[in-house]
Amino acid sequence: MSTTVASGEAEIKKYQTYSLNVDPNQDDKATEIKLCNFKRPHMRAFHCSWMGFFTAFFIWFAIAPLLPVIRKPIEEGGIDLTKQQIWTSNICSVLGTIFMRFINGPMCDKFGARILMGVLLCGASIPCALTGLVNNATSLAILRFFIGLGGSTFVCCQFWTSRMFTKEVAGTANALVGGWGNLGGGVTQLVMGTFLFPAFQSGMSVEMAWRTVCIVPAVVGFFLGILIIFISDDAPKGNYKEMKKNGTMPEISAAASFRSGAMNINTWLLFIQYGCCFGVELTMNNAAAMYFVQRFDQSVAGAAAIASIFGWMNLFARGIGGYVSDKVNAKMGMRGRLIWQGGLLVIEGVLIFIFANSNSLAGAIVLMVIFSTVVQAAEGSTYGIVPYVNPPVTGSIAGVVGAGGNVGAVCFGLGFRQMDTLKAFYLMGGCVLASGILTAFVSIKGHRGLLWGQDSEEVIAAYKKTGAPAAATTLQVPEPDAEVEEEVEGDKA
Repeated sequence: MSTTVASGEAEIKKYQTYSLNVDPNQDDKATEIKLCNFKRPHMRAFHCSWMGFFTAFFIWFAIAPLLPVIRKPIEEGGIDLTKQQIWTSNICSVLGTIFMRFINGPMCDKFGARILMGVLLCGASIPCALTGLVNNATSLAILRFFIGLGGSTFVCCQFWTSRMFTKEVAGTANALVGGWGNLGGGVTQLVMGTFLFPAFQSGMSVEMAWRTVCIVPAVVGFFLGILIIFISDDAPKGNYKEMKKNGTMPEISAAASFRSGAMNINTWLLFIQYGCCFGVELTMNNAAAMYFVQRFDQSVAGAAAIASIFGWMNLFARGIGGYVSDKVNAKMGMRGRLIWQGGLLVIEGVLIFIFANSNSLAGAIVLMVIFSTVVQAAEGSTYGIVPYVNPPVTGSIAGVVGAGGNVGAVCFGLGFRQMDTLKAFYLMGGCVLASGILTAFVSIKGHRGLLWGQDSEEVIAAYKKTGAPAAATTLQVPEPDAEVEEEVEGDKA
């Protein structure tokens, strides 16, 4: 059964009018994106989403461009670390995020993204501010583990825009906020390694500089987390707490949500593919600065500036990936999204092999620009598919797929820790190529895949926009299914 609000009666919701065009049949989600609009609820959530994730990403990798200094002998201001110890800390920095991303998905379904985003930002800022207390490899690994928990804000970021925008534009919305958030990985290389660290070093010793400079992003992140909680909304119709109280939103069981998302094979195929694009980006964020120092004899500041280029491509590349995914969907449906996704991953794998064999600095930089663009476009393409897998549990699916990026980073990080750098790049490239082939096995109910399946009439009408709009005289409020109701009652008991 559904709860309905008869025509002529005002539905109980926080906003009766919106600054964007919305679809009342998709829970008042916006059908358009206006980047220069900051009004609540849709665009305010859009901008809080990418700004929160950007800051979390900045905090997450603030220490990465400082590692060439931190690893130096004690008499030179470092703590005397080996290559294996550095990579252990890199792996720990993404390890904790894996578990948090699994948890954040169903938590977003149950509580919304706004509060989780704010709490995680504040929480990650605390260990970031404590970077100066590191005195050995173990304390560095532990510290980076807890800072890395903030990387799970990605799930909040992607869920939030999926909650605010219709599926037809969700690919673009998700890609833009994800890409601009990931941009923090490039900005932190430049700001921390090229500007802030040299500025601090000019007034104090090298050791004191790296021990104190991380306080700056920590303070910014903490206060932004608090601000986001108070200036934004969970959904177009308001915050989850009020919506549940008013009966405009059913109670959701986090356990049932996670189980439903995790039991879908498409979730795990996208998990692997995201590990082979976002996992590659995380690995490059950790490795790029040191790679250019060791391979091309660059200074710490110079290597950090070059390494930042990889992250800067997020300014447009991930957005392009989602935008093109939406466009080919409008022409070919889900099959178009899958062709784009598979093609990007295959190209990415080939570029990794070429980049690894570059012998000139200029050539390596040019290849890194192209390589990075394709990597981030594949990330945007992946999250253009996610909202279709099982819409009622999009948060849980986004969490599982997002965790795949961190699992990929851990696996590739172990490769760089244990193997010669060239062989590690070859391993990474081979895995990416294989993941591209998996696109053929993605099969979403009601949508045509690469090898089998057919689009339903409703799906064809939706992406070609040929179907008559559903009557808007009655507003439908979906109720949870029997399984979810049982879970909710069990939670209350």
